[in-house]
Amino acid sequence: MDESLEQQSETHDQENEIVTEGSAVVHGEPSQDDSVPPKVDSEAEVLDEKVSKQIIKEGHGSKPSKYSTCFLHYRAWTKHTQHKFEDTWKEQQPIELVLGKEKKELAGLAIGVSSMKSGERALVHVGWELGYGKEGNFSFPNVPPMADLLYEVEVIGFDETKEGKARGDMTVEERIGAADRRKMDGNALFKEDKLEEAMQQYEMAIAYMGDDFMFQLYGKYQDMALAVKNPCHLNIAACLIKLKRYDEAIGHCNIVLTEDEKNPKALFRRGKAKAELGQMDSARDDFRKAQKYAPDDVAIRRELRAVAEQEKAVYQKQKEMYKGIFGGREEGNAKAKSRNWLIMLWQWLVSLFCRIFRRHRVKAD
Repeated sequence: MDESLEQQSETHDQENEIVTEGSAVVHGEPSQDDSVPPKVDSEAEVLDEKVSKQIIKEGHGSKPSKYSTCFLHYRAWTKHTQHKFEDTWKEQQPIELVLGKEKKELAGLAIGVSSMKSGERALVHVGWELGYGKEGNFSFPNVPPMADLLYEVEVIGFDETKEGKARGDMTVEERIGAADRRKMDGNALFKEDKLEEAMQQYEMAIAYMGDDFMFQLYGKYQDMALAVKNPCHLNIAACLIKLKRYDEAIGHCNIVLTEDEKNPKALFRRGKAKAELGQMDSARDDFRKAQKYAPDDVAIRRELRAVAEQEKAVYQKQKEMYKGIFGGREEGNAKAKSRNWLIMLWQWLVSLFCRIFRRHRVKAD
């Protein structure tokens, strides 16, 4: 299937430029078990009396200023019990934080984010005074009283707007337009094979198309929003397949198929990811469904042939393996039968010789 992405739109005004990650230096990686905070070996930087930061991955470029609209992912734990109470990565949708307009319980997190560059990932330590306070929070998220917090934060990018206009303050057309511009930027980066940076732009576009926004749309506005949102998920899936992150790619395809179960591109890319994971039966089913909705697509036919050839190769390999196992047994059985026949012949000859000898002895007597 043709994976070419749409042409890049006209360049944004410099005032609304999106700052994205370039190069990175890694000081540590988040734990493979995301239920606990990552272990970080970098030195802690004190940002405030109650806030400090340890860099996990270096970012690039400038830092956001007051009223910048920042797009980020984070996981949050209580520091002493290491109880995880929030994880935006699981939603596969970054959140928006306007610096200087954040909620009171996110004041410490905002201080950490304001010190971070685009693409930077860090472990931010926040005292309870700048978190959920003396009372804590007993609804969602569930945070006990006077709990110091840990945030694993990644800043995807930020929109350096002077007025700090949040998504909630935009009209429907403004939000869809902003998302579409970021999608176009992602397409341009994809063509340059800057996959991580392209995914950042797609994720920022998706952030404008959140569930709270989509639930309010119907008719032409819903169609307009899905025409931006779904291609972003599919383009992220294309990037993830190239990066060999197949499970994540399947997740983004599933989001699209929830909205449009007959989307051939989503079925095709999910099939490719499943094939790479060795899930050949499920991959073939996806390719066949995709072919049903796009019967003339050459790439789908090519992938179906590839699946058939791989299954045939596996069958031949198994056939040779079983032939070696059972063939060896048959050969062993033949040798055993041959040895048994020789023993029986030898026993018969000995018996015959004994009878002849006894007869000869009787005659002599």
